[in-house]
Amino acid sequence: MFPSIFLFFSQYKPINPEWFAIVIFDRKSNDVAIPTRYQEIAQLRLQRIYLDEISQQEQFDIGIGILKLVVETEDKAGELARNLIERTKQEVKNNVNQKQLRELIETIIIYKFPKLSYEEIENMLNLQEIKETRVYQDAKAEGIQKGKREGIEEGMLRQKLAMIPLLQGLGLTIEQIAQRLEISEKLVRESIK
Repeated sequence: MFPSIFLFFSQYKPINPEWFAIVIFDRKSNDVAIPTRYQEIAQLRLQRIYLDEISQQEQFDIGIGILKLVVETEDKAGELARNLIERTKQEVKNNVNQKQLRELIETIIIYKFPKLSYEEIENMLNLQEIKETRVYQDAKAEGIQKGKREGIEEGMLRQKLAMIPLLQGLGLTIEQIAQRLEISEKLVRESIK
């Protein structure tokens, strides 16, 4: 880990000579021994965090809570996420930061429960008020418009496909039918089969 820290210093040349590194392990058993030559530096400038130990703590700040959410069991993750979202609303005054933290929490839950629908996640996290925001309303309206356009296009295509037997009965070739209906010859052939 120290070679990585020193490589970082070499590449980015931070202006502050005082530094402190935090290394996060999923569990304490995955921690690596620190070579003797780095022991003194480690004591002064290195903090290790073990996510499995965080999950056992009762009191924690929002940042630690988000880390805890990553390793929390599925049966407890929803409750923790709701708690973190509520605390974010109360403790974070900057609306932009509040929104970013909420989105991070939602993203963690989405990855933690990949088989759940958005509505199920919304219910799990009590996010019903999100439906009242302008962003949600705009996105919903855009989705409705897109759905209408796609529905109209599909309806027009069905109508064109229904005309193929009629045009074929009038003696038009596949190429002529495709040209008149403004569809591909492949689509005409598939419809005739």
